[in-house]
Amino acid sequence: MKTDTVNILYKELSEFLEIEEIKKLIEIPPNEEMGDFALPCFVLAKKLRKNPKLIAEDLVSKLSDNEYFTKVEAVSGYLNLFVNRKILTEKVLTESLKEGYGKGNEKSVTVVEYCSPNTNKPLHLGHLRNMAIGESVSRILQYAGHDVKKTCIFNDRGVHICKSMLSYRDFGKGSSPESENIKSDHFVGDYYVKFADRSKVDPDYEKKALQMLEEWEAGKKDVTELWEKMNNWAFRGFAETFELFGTEFDKEYYESKIFRKGKEIILDGLKRGIFKKREDGAVIADLEEFGLGEKVLLRSNGTSVYIVQDIFLAYLKYLDFNYDKSVYVVGNEQEYHFKVLKKILQINGNKYADGIEHLSYGMVELPEGKMKSREGTVVDADDLIKSTADLAAEEIIKRNPESEENEVKKRSLIIALAALKYQLLKTETTKNMMFNPKEAIRFEGDTGPYLLYGYARASSILRKTDIPLDARGWEANSDEIRLIKKISRFREVQKNTADRLMPSMTAAYAFELCQIFNRFFHECPVLRSENPGQRLALVAAFRNTMGTVLDLLGIEKLEEM
Repeated sequence: MKTDTVNILYKELSEFLEIEEIKKLIEIPPNEEMGDFALPCFVLAKKLRKNPKLIAEDLVSKLSDNEYFTKVEAVSGYLNLFVNRKILTEKVLTESLKEGYGKGNEKSVTVVEYCSPNTNKPLHLGHLRNMAIGESVSRILQYAGHDVKKTCIFNDRGVHICKSMLSYRDFGKGSSPESENIKSDHFVGDYYVKFADRSKVDPDYEKKALQMLEEWEAGKKDVTELWEKMNNWAFRGFAETFELFGTEFDKEYYESKIFRKGKEIILDGLKRGIFKKREDGAVIADLEEFGLGEKVLLRSNGTSVYIVQDIFLAYLKYLDFNYDKSVYVVGNEQEYHFKVLKKILQINGNKYADGIEHLSYGMVELPEGKMKSREGTVVDADDLIKSTADLAAEEIIKRNPESEENEVKKRSLIIALAALKYQLLKTETTKNMMFNPKEAIRFEGDTGPYLLYGYARASSILRKTDIPLDARGWEANSDEIRLIKKISRFREVQKNTADRLMPSMTAAYAFELCQIFNRFFHECPVLRSENPGQRLALVAAFRNTMGTVLDLLGIEKLEEM
């Protein structure tokens, strides 16, 4: 609808405005009485040296006979445009009933790195927000036409990993996840908490963990064997959670395999004068002119700092995928790190540096407060999913007491994941958020279950009849036209979301679309209308669009609630 309007205006204004300028200028009036679109003519006034009121009146005379509009009017320097409802309904329904409605045609290769857990503890609520964002952004970009490659870097080495290892060696007594009947990554995490408890009474326990790290780096057999055993437990547990959450990766990287690499890149940059050596022998990147200070890359003893690993990984991912864009979904506490990473790669002449983008997100908290892994107060992802599913099951049974147990279990998990994902995505990515499971699971309001309910309601209507869909245009009433307009804006919303990497925009659109559909449902009888085929076509168009939006949010659909 907007595209057609812009194209019509461009034919009249191409001498003065580019088509992209018209797209940016055109507005949606605050109420329907002022039209479907409005063009402010004040920008044209400067170019034409003419009163904007007169420009709007001239455009009215040129467009009044265009069948695409039922009415064109000039009001205080604005051109108000009323789209022909018959043309609008037929065009929108015809397009939105097609598979792949709103798909883009971007051709770039985009890598999205997300999750990136440490292998000393299970995934927690913070990881769930990271995964929800990473998975949704990947789907949104893919729908926009990008060739998306999803990656994960496992932080499987370092002193934090050795803390769990040391604690298990000292107190594990040969036990295993199987012998204790505990999910394997939770079993590893329990020993990370036990390390923290032990270090409170043993001041030397931290030093022992550092010593174990040195032994690991030296390749001491019993230490590397323990490391491999406990990492495998962690990986096995992660895989179960990834599958439950609906996340998988095209390639997984491991810190243990790359942490020593990248040093060659730094030394080569030193030879070329890109980096500098200080008097103490440390190699640095001088980023003062960019407002980023001085960044040490190699310590005075020759060992590399963490960012060097990321410098190598950026290079390795480029070798693997030849990407145009590389997105890192990482918390906002790492914003400086990624500014430095991108700038170092740019001054080093790496052609892929400009494509690096940090998708920063805020922290997530519970009503009870912040989570602390070492104190054992962290909210594990698995436990949160289960407790939310239990709440969903209670709601299902309350509404349908005769529901079968297996069906309740299946639906409650889908509803719980919808509640979690939507709640984690609807808040603007850059902002901190509070997650309240009881609010998230509600079937009414701005929640994931509400979206599922709207989709299931549309599916139910379509199941009840074999009346053929009729996508021919008609003089739609206000509730019908409001839904048609919202469906027509999906393509624009999808493009803007992909451009800005902001799934909260898709979430907001989903909620508004569902609200408008529910009003239509209550105000406009479908099967009892004079032309049920037309309203069925509108229901089917909503269902198709809503189904796509749910997919983009990573939410599994339900045909029945």
